[in-house]
Amino acid sequence: MSDTPTGYDVLHNPALNKSTAFTRQERELLGLRGLLPHRVNGVEKQEVRTLENIRRKGYDIERYIFLISLLERNQTLFFRTLINNIEELMPLIYTPTVGQACKEFAHIFRRPHGFYITPEDRGSISEILSNWPENDVRIIVVTDGQRILGLGDLGANGMGIPVGKLSLYVACAGIQPHQCLPVMLDVGTNNQELLDDPLYLGYPAKRIEGNDYDELVEEFVTAVSDRYPKALLQFEDFLTPNAYKLLDTYRDRILSFNDDIQGTAAVALAGVQAAHRITGTNFTDIRIMFLGAGSAATGIGDLLVAALVDAGIDIEEARKRLWFNDLHGLVVEGRDNLMPHNLPYAHDHEQLGFVEAINTIKPHVLIGATGSPGTFSREVVQAMSTVNDRPVIFALSNPTSKAECTAQQAYEWSEGRAIFASGSPFDPVEYEGVLHRPGQGNNAYIFPGIGLGAIACEAKRISDEMFLAGAAALAEEVSEQDLAAGSLYPPLSSIRQVSLRIAVKLAEKAWEQGLAKTEKPDDVEAYISQLMYVPEYPDLAK
Repeated sequence: MSDTPTGYDVLHNPALNKSTAFTRQERELLGLRGLLPHRVNGVEKQEVRTLENIRRKGYDIERYIFLISLLERNQTLFFRTLINNIEELMPLIYTPTVGQACKEFAHIFRRPHGFYITPEDRGSISEILSNWPENDVRIIVVTDGQRILGLGDLGANGMGIPVGKLSLYVACAGIQPHQCLPVMLDVGTNNQELLDDPLYLGYPAKRIEGNDYDELVEEFVTAVSDRYPKALLQFEDFLTPNAYKLLDTYRDRILSFNDDIQGTAAVALAGVQAAHRITGTNFTDIRIMFLGAGSAATGIGDLLVAALVDAGIDIEEARKRLWFNDLHGLVVEGRDNLMPHNLPYAHDHEQLGFVEAINTIKPHVLIGATGSPGTFSREVVQAMSTVNDRPVIFALSNPTSKAECTAQQAYEWSEGRAIFASGSPFDPVEYEGVLHRPGQGNNAYIFPGIGLGAIACEAKRISDEMFLAGAAALAEEVSEQDLAAGSLYPPLSSIRQVSLRIAVKLAEKAWEQGLAKTEKPDDVEAYISQLMYVPEYPDLAK
């Protein structure tokens, strides 16, 4: 009580503010009399009022602004409302609305969130990091804004992504809010439209590259590792070459992962594993084709290979089950424009067009990670439907406007036979009297649980086997009822329980591999569960 702000200050502290829920006793003790309306409204009524305000707004971007403003003034009410209405509100605070919020970030800016680092901070990152008020940060999400969703280089506007991701860490996995740190490596932007915008708030120069870029990242990683040695560092929305370089550089040095590469992979793998229960195809017999060969697609491929190897398939044979298409066609041997991460999947095969490749190779699963809308055309979906009784189609590009096809198109063009999943949400679709519920293969099903498990056991690093365990745990949460509706993922309403299951499996794998710093408790699930944040107002009268 003695350390609690009083009066006007407590009303402007988002971690303590209860607004109209302050009791009579709290109002007396904290000097709040006269500063609030007479009526005491508990959090239940506040949530009703919050939802009324959200729903009366005409546009999703307005709803986003309202929710972020709520987070700024009343943290408990924000997270309680989000958790209790996750299916309605997650699309507002994350994909697809966060894409528009990032594009308009400088124009809707209200209050600063997170931590910004620019080239001018070189040599003093450790010093300025002490300006952050929290000393027990456990989850850091960092981006340089160069490849925000499917929208490209948004520079410092990309801060909306770490803020959104960390909101989901709290809501979906119960990470303590004060333990979250969003970071923007604002190294400039090559987006001339932003540089010409007088309201743009980022570093007003072209992006630094090469050694200058690498040295700034190294200084940042060293600084956060020194100040927050227990923190998990999540790399987010980096351009493919930098994404792989940073993952390869730091994955064994510090507790870190790349969500676009590894998180996306785990979600996709879980969806593929769940799809077998509908199609009846054995996992070890599967053939998968990708449209897109960047970090997300190749990350999925690498984890699928690891899963096939784990199932007893030789690694070279496992790679032969996966086929990639990029802007230049099928990824095959002899092409001179392939990046290093593509080379393991360059097969000895003639060059084919996309539809021709589907008809020839006959994949069971089609995965899109292109950022290019409409690339799963009617001809593509019909080709998949010709070679499969139940074609499995993942249109994973975000936001919704960038999806390779819509749920409606997938079901109509396949005559209702497609098993469809997407990165952003689509409404259920009725086709010829049957209601199909498309699964949302969103990384929010994986990364919160990964983070919770990693910090619960104080993992030294996150291994591929941990992501395999997380994917398996997610696939196990898909019920027969979900599958009957054509959904490859559990409902978002169960996401906190899903995250807990993933956290338990990851932590157990960490202990099994000798990669955890803490002793394994007798009841792992109970131990992790009691760590999870529950948004309840504190009793400030004590």
